[in-house]
Amino acid sequence: MTTSRRKFTPEEKARIVLEILKEEKSVSQLASEHGIHTNVLNRWKSEAIQNLSQLFVDDRKGITKMKNDYEHQINELYAEIGKLTSQLSWLKKKSGL
Repeated sequence: MTTSRRKFTPEEKARIVLEILKEEKSVSQLASEHGIHTNVLNRWKSEAIQNLSQLFVDDRKGITKMKNDYEHQINELYAEIGKLTSQLSWLKKKSGL
């Protein structure tokens, strides 16, 4: 008989890791309470500690760059529309329509 693997949401993982970081209970106590192996909890804890600095990264520069690229692309498309419109009107005038 096979048991299905439990999946934890990021919110559940964060709550459990916060309990580990508070150090009110040992990792083995938390593992038995939540039915998770201690190695998994230690891995979650190390991943959380390694990626903690990403919480404080200012991503506004990336958003600003993406916004500028988007505006540049829109301006290019409007220029293309203007060019095609003028060509179409010239062709209509030349063809006598």
